Amino acid sequence: MSRLTLIVHVILLNLFFVVSIRAEVKLPAVVSSNMVLQRNTTVELWGWANAKEKISIKTSWFSEVVNIQADSEGNWSIKVKTSNSKEPQTIVIKSKTSDITLKNVLFGEVWLCSGQSNMEQPVKGFLGQPTYESNISIAKAGNPNLRLFSVDEVGAKTPLADVSKYKGWQQASPQSVSTYSAIAYFFGQQLQEILDVPVGLIQSSWGGSPIQAWMSTDVLSNYEKIHLDGVDITKKTNHIPTALYNGMINPIIPYTIKGALWYQGESNRMEPENYKKLFPAMVKDWRHRWGIGDFPFYYVQIAPYKYSGNTEFQTVSNTAFIREAQIQCLDLIPNSGIAITMDIGDYNSIHPPKKKEVADRLLFNALHRTYGYKNVDCFSPMYDSKEKKDGGIILKFKNAENGLYAYDKLKGFEIAGKDRVFYPAYAEIINRKEVFVSSNNVPDPVEVRYAWRNWVVGTLCNGNLLPAPSFRTDKWLDATLAEDKVK
Repeated sequence: MSRLTLIVHVILLNLFFVVSIRAEVKLPAVVSSNMVLQRNTTVELWGWANAKEKISIKTSWFSEVVNIQADSEGNWSIKVKTSNSKEPQTIVIKSKTSDITLKNVLFGEVWLCSGQSNMEQPVKGFLGQPTYESNISIAKAGNPNLRLFSVDEVGAKTPLADVSKYKGWQQASPQSVSTYSAIAYFFGQQLQEILDVPVGLIQSSWGGSPIQAWMSTDVLSNYEKIHLDGVDITKKTNHIPTALYNGMINPIIPYTIKGALWYQGESNRMEPENYKKLFPAMVKDWRHRWGIGDFPFYYVQIAPYKYSGNTEFQTVSNTAFIREAQIQCLDLIPNSGIAITMDIGDYNSIHPPKKKEVADRLLFNALHRTYGYKNVDCFSPMYDSKEKKDGGIILKFKNAENGLYAYDKLKGFEIAGKDRVFYPAYAEIINRKEVFVSSNNVPDPVEVRYAWRNWVVGTLCNGNLLPAPSFRTDKWLDATLAEDKVK
């Protein structure tokens, strides 16, 4: 090696050494200017620096400067108290090599919005699949007190420390809202208006994803074997177990949130019993990792759709069974609520266009359960008990204090005797709060099913026009339809 070459090498090594010891403080993507921090609580700020790097943090709402030090691996974090102030705030983070100022930071309500394509569907809609009221919603979207953050579609085999692709915090505007989750936007826009405080939304969703993709390896491995060696993470990423948790959820923990909205289930519709195990396990794990208690978790029951046909009745191809599992998860997930969509599905589209109605029902849950608006009803009527009478069956319901209602005649009811053969039934609301079901073909009825199909238009509501889910009074595994018996 010539002397000149040696000198060049030494210079390069010295430059590398200087750069390495003067690495700047780095923040996660979700911690930036324009963000919304959860108000009136303790939030966590975190990032990376050189090992043992000394860092000072000064906020506009506290006079004292806080001094911290990165650990031996360069990780640092600090807990900061926020207030109810509506004024824009600043955060200044300094070290020997860094001087970062986060501007226009607001205190407000922060909600995570996750799931598959029905959560992902933007305000402007998908190609040939519209979102109702999109144009006027986009036109009115300007709102500096509503902030949007998006985690782009990224999967990983192991948990990432930071999101690798994203759209940073933006104020709501016609441009930012048009491509943002319709359900998230409609929810957040109305929540901001009603509470009159800033609202921050974090969208992290991917169409076609099963729940297994959103679960951590630690938890999912309790239910199934995970083999990612040799798996190409770039192919069918949204179907790879744990991949979306690793790439799209872990990187935003522990950003403090108020609660989560979830719209997912279509990709698990053929395994209702398994979903009933995995879904509560996922929620419990997320809450444990966030470390802020059992934060509110509100989710959407999948809407009716034709799927592979409408003749299935007593098989898992009938999505009434996954809808039933989603209802049963209410008792398995503390501090949870559900938005029923039996009346707003679309026969020809798995992406129903009435996204604002879905957002409304999630909003009702949040207002009633989380924010104390007890006069805002969020509870759909739920089957409670039955009574045989006058050759038929009287059905009684929970959440019917304001009565039951149907826009027209009740449809979708079927009734069976001890032979477990279901016949189409006549149904009517009686006493304004019960349903009487009967059929001339079933003189001695014992059980009833309602809306027990892939595709159906729900007709039964409560007095606040919240629809009842599909339900059955039986637990039979071998029920049949009268038409099947004839065949």
